[in-house]
Amino acid sequence: MSDNKVHSAGLFDIRNIIGALLGLYGVILLVVGLVDTSQHEIDKAGGINANVWVGAVLLVIGVLFVAWARVRPIVVDEEELARDKAAVDEAAGRRPVE
Repeated sequence: MSDNKVHSAGLFDIRNIIGALLGLYGVILLVVGLVDTSQHEIDKAGGINANVWVGAVLLVIGVLFVAWARVRPIVVDEEELARDKAAVDEAAGRRPVE
């Protein structure tokens, strides 16, 4: 195994951001569906409490996104990143910063 410095994308992984947003919307819809839904609104939705169901689905999908990011993290190789940055700087005619 080489001694490359590697780390994961962590919180900046887009799957974490998407999962957090979907989870937040899911919680909001669940609360609204459980607390502030009238029988008239349920009747308009065909007899189901759509806010509760959609909120639950969004919450589950948000948890799945975050779990996916934890199970299969994006790994960033620091040496490869430095080589890529040097190549871009060289192509742009800039001197590399040391």
